[in-house]
Amino acid sequence: MTTEQQQTSVVSQAGKQVQEKAGELKSQAGERLREQVDERSSQTGEQVGAVSQALRSSGEQLRNEGHDTPAKLIDGAAQRVDRVGSYLRDSNSDRILSDVESWARSRPWVAAAAGALVGFAASRFLKASSSRRYEQLSSSNGGSLGASGMYSTRELSTGTPPGAM
Repeated sequence: MTTEQQQTSVVSQAGKQVQEKAGELKSQAGERLREQVDERSSQTGEQVGAVSQALRSSGEQLRNEGHDTPAKLIDGAAQRVDRVGSYLRDSNSDRILSDVESWARSRPWVAAAAGALVGFAASRFLKASSSRRYEQLSSSNGGSLGASGMYSTRELSTGTPPGAM
């Protein structure tokens, strides 16, 4: 076997090992994600159940005060909230993912709009939090920002993080 063939063989074996390891890591990540979804959905289901109980109590109080129509509306809302809580408590990650996929397939425009809305809300949240971090950074620097609102050249060129001086 020539040196070139040996090198090709070694590279081929290394490539197979990398693929195997990547497959293992993907499997482990998927399993961890499923566990987290299962755990979080159960916790959320319990919290939603508590909200349902609070709604039922509010409905009962309204009924005792003679307000039957609002009490019926609240009871209906409590039943719907309770169904959501039961679903979250009793479902595993595979069922939840399957249900979300089928819902999105049956309503693609609504799913796209919901995704855009979530993305927009996330971007607004990140922008707002970055503004607060910037304000905290500039106030913790003790006014090291120059008149132009930029850090001094010395801080940028030395690699010293702002506020570490």
